Amino acid sequence: MSRGPLYEENYRPQFSGHETFPLRYGWLKKAFDSIAVSSETVDNRSVFLGEDAIARFGVGKNMVAAIRHWASSVGVIKEDQKSGKILPNTLGELLFGSTETEGLDPYLEDPTSLWVIHWQLCGRATKTTWYWTFNLFPNDLFDRHHISDGLEKLASDRKWVRTSPATIKRDVECFVRTYVARPAAGKSTPEDTLESPLAELGLIKPVGRRDGFRLVRGSKPSLGSGVFLFALVDFWLNSTYSELNQLPFDAIARAPGSPGRVFLLDENELAGRLMDIEETSKGVLAWSETSGVKGIIKKPSRAFRDQPVFYIRDDYK
Repeated sequence: MSRGPLYEENYRPQFSGHETFPLRYGWLKKAFDSIAVSSETVDNRSVFLGEDAIARFGVGKNMVAAIRHWASSVGVIKEDQKSGKILPNTLGELLFGSTETEGLDPYLEDPTSLWVIHWQLCGRATKTTWYWTFNLFPNDLFDRHHISDGLEKLASDRKWVRTSPATIKRDVECFVRTYVARPAAGKSTPEDTLESPLAELGLIKPVGRRDGFRLVRGSKPSLGSGVFLFALVDFWLNSTYSELNQLPFDAIARAPGSPGRVFLLDENELAGRLMDIEETSKGVLAWSETSGVKGIIKKPSRAFRDQPVFYIRDDYK
């Protein structure tokens, strides 16, 4: 089975851009709103780079850079390669809306939005630490050194230039803070310890008294069928199976960038979701065990939605 995009010859690793700040509440909406109202200007990169950016976002210069980084990484904004302008993206329109439309979840109050954000960060290889930990790290138990040492070895093996151990360690620290709530201190409330909204997903938990963590594998009750279908189709269309009408169960469960890996689903949970896929996909996909090969098939007369992200609509009440 493929080891994924991190091993491709032209892969460009990313261990920076967040300025050591994990994704925070409100950042994606602030970035989207600012770009949505400025997208008609000749060069709206000044939204993040101009002298008034600090006043606009109410934070320091480094944090402004972090806001742009996370909004781009999640895919709520995008840079147009021809004009160089920053534009609202489809996911941003869906979640946060615009002056003409109302978003599905502008304040990220629904866990559906958090699962989508997690997929955007870990189902693609744009953020190296995020992708490697969920898709290629071989164990469920780890500490920061396990992740940073593994990435340093990978960087050395792949001969990635301008990748220092210090940069990797800072990236790993930001990764942990993205998914793990800070330890409670004094009279702090649970809300006070949640530095990043993705900590609400409970995908990584502290273990023991030392600096240990565990990837929480198993059932994910808050993961809706719409997000799961979106991730499944997104993975299929961007995998080596993209031209085929069948996607094997083994690939869905274990391949780098697959729903099984990214959502930490065990095989029983995954199989249950796939057996319901015909109903979930409204007949586009179906479970199959043809010739002893388990997986899903795409109905020849049916088509995926133009943009798989639209499948998430079904999970919002």
